[in-house]
Amino acid sequence: MVRTTRPQREALKRYFTRATHDSVQFVMTYRQFRRQVQPTFGCDNAIVFPWFGMWICVEQDGYAHS
Repeated sequence: MVRTTRPQREALKRYFTRATHDSVQFVMTYRQFRRQVQPTFGCDNAIVFPWFGMWICVEQDGYAHS
């Protein structure tokens, strides 16, 4: 797994919780969800993960955007 900051992990948990509550078809454990996280290059240690057909970028301070 990619090294993440606490605010990044909190943002990931929010997205995971949103997916499990909003979608019956989302069958993935939190650990499987975290394994999808990928590092970025030249983006100040931001991380990205696939989210229903798009990529979400989470900055070090937890700010998430597509």
